[in-house]
Amino acid sequence: MKPMAHLGVGIGWRPEIADAVERLSGLDWVEVVAENVCPGHLPESLLRLRERGTRVVPHGVSLGLGGADRPDPAKLAALGERAVALGAPLVSEHIAFVRTSSPVLEAGHLLPVPRTRDALDVLCENVRIAQDALPVPLALENIAALFSWPGEELTEGQFLTELVERTGVRLLIDVANLHTNRVNRGEDPAAVLDAIPLEALAYVHVAGGIERGGVWHDTHAHPVPPVVLDLLAELRSRVEPAGVLLERDDDFPPEAELAGELAAIRAVVTAGRAAPVEAATAGSGPAGADPGTDPGIGPGTDPGPVEESVRTRVALGQAALLSALVAGTPVPEGFDRRRIRVQARALAAKRADVVAKLAPELPVILGGPDPYREAFLSYAKSRPMTSGYRRDALDFAEDLLIRDLPADPAARRRLTTWWRDRAGARPPRRIVRWARTLVGRAA
Repeated sequence: MKPMAHLGVGIGWRPEIADAVERLSGLDWVEVVAENVCPGHLPESLLRLRERGTRVVPHGVSLGLGGADRPDPAKLAALGERAVALGAPLVSEHIAFVRTSSPVLEAGHLLPVPRTRDALDVLCENVRIAQDALPVPLALENIAALFSWPGEELTEGQFLTELVERTGVRLLIDVANLHTNRVNRGEDPAAVLDAIPLEALAYVHVAGGIERGGVWHDTHAHPVPPVVLDLLAELRSRVEPAGVLLERDDDFPPEAELAGELAAIRAVVTAGRAAPVEAATAGSGPAGADPGTDPGIGPGTDPGPVEESVRTRVALGQAALLSALVAGTPVPEGFDRRRIRVQARALAAKRADVVAKLAPELPVILGGPDPYREAFLSYAKSRPMTSGYRRDALDFAEDLLIRDLPADPAARRRLTTWWRDRAGARPPRRIVRWARTLVGRAA
């Protein structure tokens, strides 16, 4: 297996810290959330970084390759366009499911797939579809989880190993997620690192989190704790990673703190460094990579198309779980009900936070963060997300208007104007509001 192209030490590029990222000394590369950039209108900061020779890797969050449905060709094409526009040596995504099609529900979050033979068969076929469609190699990340699936047949190490053997996909190992799963699911990070094929390692994520009530929350909004750096050192003792990246998505610290965290990561990576990893020429960029595959990894025997009955079984399990998380239906048998309640609250809170970021006018119209949050969480209890966060913001505003809210007429007029400007339509007439309200009650 050929080594990965050397990336070095990098940071997740976010608009809020774009200026700071440009000033960070010794920065080798950055990763950008793929869905947050447009190929034809790349941020000036990213263009300047590219001109300086800083590599940029797009990191997708919406493919849902672990879902029961086959990957959306439009989403695959969009991810590939971003890879080409950024001159990326590879793209990355997650081993997770994010939606169901029957019923149509969006989690707005990365949820764990069951480590079963059925789920692995579906994932492997979805990965091969993605590899065939993408212009550069694909790496997949292990995710953090609050709960486990009942009836799992494989360990994390076995699941990841067989995924690599059957598809030739690269791995993106998040050591913070290994720690999260140690706390939340009782999994041994060292056992995972011992079991997986580290020659398939593309790069590594490092991030912070916090423990509350015996549950570790992978927030990406707190400093990297020593225990996560210790796991990075555990991995480093086994292999020299081609790249290591610091993720931070919220509550961004001062620039000096970011630089300090990068320095701590670099110190772990360089400790006892062996001979430098030889950069692979093949797969080092769109021009040198075979479409959708890494020429250094050979997929195993393709067992052929997954039977629809297998996809149906996976779909039923995922739909039952997601419905319990976002639509208030009963928790499926075998799940830890307390953990599912924690996850459901976390999903609703994340929806509220993301909608407030995408539509900052809404908290202002509704009288501040607290009234906004109370109203949104009430809405979320009966209105699961079906079409992404931007549509969710419009649906939330429409739901308020249907119920003649907010109570203040001036605020209601401002909300009406906001909704009309973005929805391109008149607010529902009173008779329509009544009808929709009755339908919602009947459901």
